[in-house]
Amino acid sequence: MNVRKRLFSGIAIAASLALTAGLSACSSGSDDEDAPLEDSYTYATDTSFVPFEFKKDGKYVGFDIDLITAVADEAGFELKQEVTNFDGIIPGLQTGSFDLAVAGISITDERKQTIDFSDPYYKSGLILGVPNDNDDIKSIDDLDGKTVATRLGSTSAAYIEDNIKGADAKTYEQLDQAYLAVESGSADAVLYDQPNVAYYIRTEGEDKLKMVGDLLEAQDYGIAISKDNPNLVKAVNEALATIKDDGTYADMYKKWFGEEPPADD
Repeated sequence: MNVRKRLFSGIAIAASLALTAGLSACSSGSDDEDAPLEDSYTYATDTSFVPFEFKKDGKYVGFDIDLITAVADEAGFELKQEVTNFDGIIPGLQTGSFDLAVAGISITDERKQTIDFSDPYYKSGLILGVPNDNDDIKSIDDLDGKTVATRLGSTSAAYIEDNIKGADAKTYEQLDQAYLAVESGSADAVLYDQPNVAYYIRTEGEDKLKMVGDLLEAQDYGIAISKDNPNLVKAVNEALATIKDDGTYADMYKKWFGEEPPADD
């Protein structure tokens, strides 16, 4: 009986040591920023956030699409695209459905608890849009009792809840629904990222909406990356630095925004 116990104990210890060694090997691999990259990664993007990503002639195009493509080319991996609503992107990164994401995603301390980010690639901020004939709303100080449209899961939705007393945040899955809500009168204003509001007004809402007030909450956009991929974070950051240095980034910026990128970009 004692022999059997000793034999069983020895087998159990050996199995435990083997399991521990295996787990250690896996753990050390996930923490190695110099580990080789995969041949391809799946990235998520938003359904419509002009001019960063939107559908045109059956394809998704935009600044973010050009950016992630250039980064992947420089880093040496292939891309598989998945398109989803904005509020599904971060949960998808957490569950491993996606490896990366580009969708005008603001880098925040809260988000960094569950996902990683590349270095910043675009500086933005929030701005109010109101009907052209509305002279009552000039800033966020005039939003008490007003309905403010924005996008579900966005930093602007959180900003309304946390900073604009008396305002009712009305969120939509699709951003164009927020603009249409203001144009139809079911919302008093829209609060969203300044480049998107400006692009919408310039291309579709010139006679309908105008921007008012100061730029709020200066924000940096980053390429979102699922946790425990330090080698991917490093490769993306190195690729970003290269395309900024060689002029590729500036060419894309001028293509989509009609001007040179700011000096600090």
